[in-house]
Amino acid sequence: MFSRFEEFVQEKLSETKLPSMTVAFVKGDEITYARAFGYKDVKQGLPATTHTLYGIGSVTKSFTALAIMQLVEQGKLKLEDAVDVHVPFPVRPQGERVTILHLLTHSSGIPALAYAEAVIRGRTGAQDNWLPIASYEDLVTFMQEANDWTLFKPGERWFYLNEGYAALGAVVEKCSGQTYEDYVRDHILLPLGMERSFFGKAAVEGDGDAAVPYVITRSGEQMPSTYPYGGLTADGALISHVHDLARYVSMYLGGGVYRGKRVLSQAGVAKMQKARIALPYEGQSGPRHYALGLFNTPSFFGRTMIDHGGSVLVATAFMGFVPAANVGVVMLANGSGYPLSQLGQHALALLLDEDPEQFRFAVLERELGALAGTYETYKGTMRAVVKLAGSLLMLEIKDKHNDLVVPLLVEDLTGERKVFYALNAGVKVPVLFVVGQSGVELIYERYLLRKTSKTV
Repeated sequence: MFSRFEEFVQEKLSETKLPSMTVAFVKGDEITYARAFGYKDVKQGLPATTHTLYGIGSVTKSFTALAIMQLVEQGKLKLEDAVDVHVPFPVRPQGERVTILHLLTHSSGIPALAYAEAVIRGRTGAQDNWLPIASYEDLVTFMQEANDWTLFKPGERWFYLNEGYAALGAVVEKCSGQTYEDYVRDHILLPLGMERSFFGKAAVEGDGDAAVPYVITRSGEQMPSTYPYGGLTADGALISHVHDLARYVSMYLGGGVYRGKRVLSQAGVAKMQKARIALPYEGQSGPRHYALGLFNTPSFFGRTMIDHGGSVLVATAFMGFVPAANVGVVMLANGSGYPLSQLGQHALALLLDEDPEQFRFAVLERELGALAGTYETYKGTMRAVVKLAGSLLMLEIKDKHNDLVVPLLVEDLTGERKVFYALNAGVKVPVLFVVGQSGVELIYERYLLRKTSKTV
């Protein structure tokens, strides 16, 4: 099983130019497998280790939700409390107050205002815009005019909202009397033995085994960058390694206990994992819901998968576990490349002795990848390139002066005749790939093209 998984990981890291990735498989409170792939520092040629630190991005939200639930159990707040009972919160979607529960479940009715995206891209040099948000007070100022951007009442629709989790961090501070970072360290990290999980730049850079964060450009260049220190908090600021995160997963599998240390009641953990609001789209295994700082997929090979991913552009993460099987996986990478959520689900399928090739993304990658390549008309009079772009094929016909780029949308991939369609001036145009023993043929509008190379 491990060799099959390792080959898959190495293939995807190579394709997407990810410098490194680390992974740990968990069974109960034990790590059953841990492995590092690639370089934590490409320029210096330093290999990653399973103890290398990476930004975990929005996996931090589960720590924030756990902190809130601890405070609920301490009697310091209620999930039904309006947020502005505790801290300033300037947005009232359609005139209604937002509660703690609304923020925990991303059901406030406020669409993503993209503050975190602006902060991350500004700090990492990915865009020129600068958004000076260094505190919750700055964020409140930023949100002052957001009432005009709401279309739904609280509880009506799921909108992933980083701003909401930043507000929850402020609630943790107000109700605990500690900074958010100190509270999480004292009440979650240290009790679980997560002694090398940090929020601050000084601690990370002084650690000695931290991955260089990279921006992977559209051309595949690996550009050393930085984390958005100070810009993010309870929504995505934690930096950790897979051994520490494995302890965290084991705590959930143990119903709030890790090796005798309880951080939340069993009932509290169950509440965190309970499906609360449906997402407006399906995942790889059917319907998905948001719980409290965690996603809930009820039909993952007949079991419930609990998970969360994370990205700060220069680092990505995935944490997932299946309570009924008592197994989990954590993954970290120093860049944005092949989705770790897909690698993570691949790993969980293997841990459940299921076939990961059943996933929709696996089917699409296999089927669409086989069609990608260079195609030519009769005697090479015209050349087209078919490229794989996520879950789409892109047909490109270019000359020295003009480009024609056409998205090809899937209709039917069964059998030897793969049916797609394109849109031309609003008209649906059929596109057909015919796969035979002698090769692949493409029929597009008036043209018949034959595949001449896999090179794109």
